Amino acid sequence: MDRHATDKTATRNTTGETIDRRDLLKMAGVGVATVGMMSLLDTSSARAQDMSRGAANFYTSDKVTLEKVTFKSQYQMDVFGNLFAPKELNRSARNPAIIVGHPMGAVKEQSSNLYATKLAEQGFVTLAIDLPFWGESAGQPRNMVSPDLYAEAFSAAADYLGTQPFVDRNRIGVLGICGSGSFAISAAKIDPRLRAVATVSMYDMGSVNRNALNHSLTLEQRKEIAAAAAEQRYVEFAGGEVAVAGGTDLVLSADTHPIQREFYDFYRTPRGEFTPAGASPQRTTKPTVTSNVKFMNFYPFNDIETISPRPMLFISGDQAHSREFSEDAYKRAAEPKELVWVPGAGHVDLYDRVDLIPFAKLTSFFKQNLAA
Repeated sequence: MDRHATDKTATRNTTGETIDRRDLLKMAGVGVATVGMMSLLDTSSARAQDMSRGAANFYTSDKVTLEKVTFKSQYQMDVFGNLFAPKELNRSARNPAIIVGHPMGAVKEQSSNLYATKLAEQGFVTLAIDLPFWGESAGQPRNMVSPDLYAEAFSAAADYLGTQPFVDRNRIGVLGICGSGSFAISAAKIDPRLRAVATVSMYDMGSVNRNALNHSLTLEQRKEIAAAAAEQRYVEFAGGEVAVAGGTDLVLSADTHPIQREFYDFYRTPRGEFTPAGASPQRTTKPTVTSNVKFMNFYPFNDIETISPRPMLFISGDQAHSREFSEDAYKRAAEPKELVWVPGAGHVDLYDRVDLIPFAKLTSFFKQNLAA
């Protein structure tokens, strides 16, 4: 990291606390940008996990088949996915299909596979994909942010599904979890093949990076983040190490913010921890500093009403720190639309807690709107 990313040039956050450029650089990443200033962390964190309320991220089913697939995006990048189907699927018929996108910074093995498996049990063909630059999908440097390429991956998944003999190309839906909710919406605005759109625990990745949660990031702080990222580009252009930031903390301390604890319990414990082959556990969930600012130019909810008359379903925990994004999307969307609150659920709860996730609602939504 160069001097510009580590000096002590100070500003103040919305609560009046002094923060330096190192903290602003951390805030350029997803995790810290959502909650503002975080304390410096120690190295004595425990790896406790909360497996209550049916936490089952790595759920498998003897009722479905799993096939690893690869297909090209329009940018000729390989997109990898896990294709699930009911064992009793009639492959001589044309069946409805659902594309499932993982949380921002995650991979398909985190949350997406669970949703895809559960929906396949209900009769759907489902495809959990790795977004470009994450998991098994192509793209260098790893962990790069590109909202356009993320949205393209959903359309490429529709290309793949729509050319399979056992899939009805007129009955393809999409489900985006966390950040993928905003990417799926971005794709659906210009891809009418995505006939029904559902989101769970959605983040508007543009707004959260421009404004942080509850619009708690000041314009000056936003400019500092952009300036730090721009300086880091010189470092990397000259051959320096690619910097990552934000994401989920690697360790806990007594001062760790509750939202970071929520993410830590999923991503940094056996509950949901998964490191793709060839990846570094220290970099999982963490986007590159220089690319993360691209989210500041990402406005997925602009023109969301143009998705109508295709239906939209927004699902969020009523205790979720991210609930503002589902509320905003629902307010802007045109009919038909529905906003479902899950009582007592937080943001990450809906990643894997099967006792809370309203699979029955998702099933009825897709069955009704992907009917023959």
